[in-house]
Amino acid sequence: MVEDAKFEDGGEKALRLKALDADELPVIASLVQDAVFPGSEMTWDRRRRRFALLLNRFRWEDRRAPERVQSVLTIEDATRVGSQGVERGDADTVLSLLTLDWEPGEDGTGALVLTLAGDGAIRVEVEALEVTLTDVTRPYVAPSGKVPGHPDG
Repeated sequence: MVEDAKFEDGGEKALRLKALDADELPVIASLVQDAVFPGSEMTWDRRRRRFALLLNRFRWEDRRAPERVQSVLTIEDATRVGSQGVERGDADTVLSLLTLDWEPGEDGTGALVLTLAGDGAIRVEVEALEVTLTDVTRPYVAPSGKVPGHPDG
């Protein structure tokens, strides 16, 4: 008999998830909601066609205590990266990721839009959807000691 996995089964194990189509992306999007990162932790390697962020994400999958973990969000096959309201390279500016959305184009192309708090956004145009989320540290107690909250809208 096979049983469904439960959140408790994950414990403190590092996540490594990949989304290759639009149906898989909401899982990663939900896990990076409310992640924070300094503007200096964004990189776009044009030659390798890879955009990456080192973020401190809230561990939504483990609700025992408010924890965060450092993770790398990687977007492959990036052909163009643009931003609005974002100071790239500024280590003093902390950005907060609200949502990660997919805008499909023609023949599998499209754009990933990272919406940030404060009206900022990053748009990554891709040849094909391939997004990976990888935890790179052990979880740590969230500095605020609280679960991120959002006003009812």
